[in-house]
Parts: sequence; structure tokens; C-alpha cells
Amino acid sequence: MSDYNFLIVEDSPTMRQLISFSLRRIQNARIVEASDGVDALKKLSEGKYHLIIADINMPLMDGLKLLSIIRNDPSHHKVPVIIVTTEGAESDRDQGMKLGANAYITKPIQTNELVNTVRDLIKIQD
Repeated sequence: MSDYNFLIVEDSPTMRQLISFSLRRIQNARIVEASDGVDALKKLSEGKYHLIIADINMPLMDGLKLLSIIRNDPSHHKVPVIIVTTEGAESDRDQGMKLGANAYITKPIQTNELVNTVRDLIKIQD
């Protein structure tokens, strides 16, 4: 069984911890955390990921800017990206989907919804 590498991009340590904890329910999950989009780009340059979960509202570089950079990078453009935000705003969701997000989850995160979305996107069978 292979390992699954997940990159969590979230400026809130509490949210990163919640997402990490949720993803550990997936067997062989390896989780790397980044505190903002700039940190995420550094981590992306150091390895390959099966899936990226990114918050929209972050300092330095927000999730939408990060998403557009990922989608324009030949080495990562096919990696599924889940956008997470407190915004219920349709405009953020629409913008994220237009930029190439594979899924959109609003906070407060329902851990089952998150894990099921991740499983669906990377085709993990139980």
C-alpha cells in the first residue's frame, strides 16, 4: 500500500490540527503543514502531493492565488485541491471553482465530509 501525501495550507494552527487529525483516519496518510501560500509553494518545491487542502483567507498569499499558481505549474497542475473557507460567499466559491479547485468546504469543517471528499478525489477505497 502506498503512502498518500497531503499538504494542508492554513494559517490557523487550530484548524491545521483539526484537518491533520481528520486526515489521519486515512490509512498511510503523510501530512505536511504550511502556514500560508508562500510556505506552501516552498513545500511544493520539495515534494509531490496527492492532494492539497488550502484555506482562502491567509496572510502573505491567499488560497485563491496559491490555487492559480498550482494550476499553472506543470509539475503540480493535476493535483486535486480542496478550498476551505469561513466565507459562505458564493463569489469565493465560484472564484475557487473557476480557478480549478476540485472541491469547496466551508468552516466549521465537518470531519466526515472532509475525509469523504478526500477519499473521493484520490479514489481511496476503504
